[in-house]
Amino acid sequence: MKALLTNRMAVRHFVEMLVAMLVGMVALGPLWPDLPTDRVEVHALVMATNMTIGMTALMLWRRHRAAAVVEMALAMYLPFVLLFPALWAGWLSADAVFLLGHVLMLPAMVLAMLRRPEEYTAHHPRLTRT
Repeated sequence: MKALLTNRMAVRHFVEMLVAMLVGMVALGPLWPDLPTDRVEVHALVMATNMTIGMTALMLWRRHRAAAVVEMALAMYLPFVLLFPALWAGWLSADAVFLLGHVLMLPAMVLAMLRRPEEYTAHHPRLTRT
C-alpha cells in the first residue's frame, strides 16, 4: 500500500480523478434542476453519477481497462449506498450522509487503486510523452 501511495504516477492519477469528479459535478449539476428536494438518496446518487461521468471520461481517455473503470465507479456510489440504511433509521441526517459519503469515497478510491496497482502506477499510452 505504501508503494502505491508514494508512487508519483499513482498520486497523479488520484488527483486527476478528483479534479475530473469535481468538473463532472459542476458541469453536470445544472442538468438536474427539478430533483425532489426531500429525497436525499436521489440527490446523492445523481451527484455520484455526475462525479462518475467525469472520472470515467478521464479514465477512458487515459485508456484504463474497463474493469478498473467499473471498480472506480463503484467507489463513487458504494459509500452513499452504505449510508442510506443509517439515514432511513434516523441515525444520520441528510448533511451527514453527504459529508460522510464524500469522505468515505476517498478511501474507497484508494482501495480500488490497491486492487489494480498496475493501472495507476504505470504510464498509459496517453500519459507517455512522444
